[in-house]
Amino acid sequence: MNYLHQFAFQIYPYIAIAVFLIGSWARFDYAMYTWRTGSSQLLSSRGMRLGSNLFHIGILAILGGHIVGLLTPHAVYELLITAPQKQLLAMWVGGIAAVLCFAGILILLWRRLFDARVRATGSFGDLLVLVLIFAQLLLGMVSIRLSMDHLDGSVMIVLSEWAQHIVTFRAGAANFIYGVHWVYQAHLVLGMTLFLIAPFTRLVHVWSIPLSYLWRPYQVVRRRQATLNYGPRA
Repeated sequence: MNYLHQFAFQIYPYIAIAVFLIGSWARFDYAMYTWRTGSSQLLSSRGMRLGSNLFHIGILAILGGHIVGLLTPHAVYELLITAPQKQLLAMWVGGIAAVLCFAGILILLWRRLFDARVRATGSFGDLLVLVLIFAQLLLGMVSIRLSMDHLDGSVMIVLSEWAQHIVTFRAGAANFIYGVHWVYQAHLVLGMTLFLIAPFTRLVHVWSIPLSYLWRPYQVVRRRQATLNYGPRA
């Protein structure tokens, strides 16, 4: 069990990151035309706009919160708030984002499973991604409930130390996860697995977030006046 723990939380993160980076580069280089979301909106627009918007708003807020929450050193954020206050903030913001994402992914799963046209043209990978994200979201929501039992921020600090040791290539990262509730551990492993499979699924389009749309000018469209030629005048 010790070897398995060390593999899961000390070695597996680097395998997932390496496959994510190298696999994404390889797919872009060798299969550029498969680098797309594979949207099914043309097949059926029913529920697509609402489900997609709720899902993406929620998932982007969750990802941003995880990046800031896990990778910001304790000495930095304690200048503004304490660890218990940070945990409460994360629970509230993460909870709201999780509810939005949960509603969105339920709509997308319903379309993928019960809309005949979407189901017929979809792939196993499309369904697998939604199911894994759904499971990951459930684990995250359960972890919010567990966090209510330790509002001192101790577990949050432990998870942050693990993440910061991983990204700075320091040994002993797995030691921080010993004794942490299995829900948190499963949440971490499944999250790394999503990075692992991303280059081989539609998740690869996370690299193509169109941030330029935030500052690009409006497109000006002018109607072209038709010129009729009736021949030379008498």
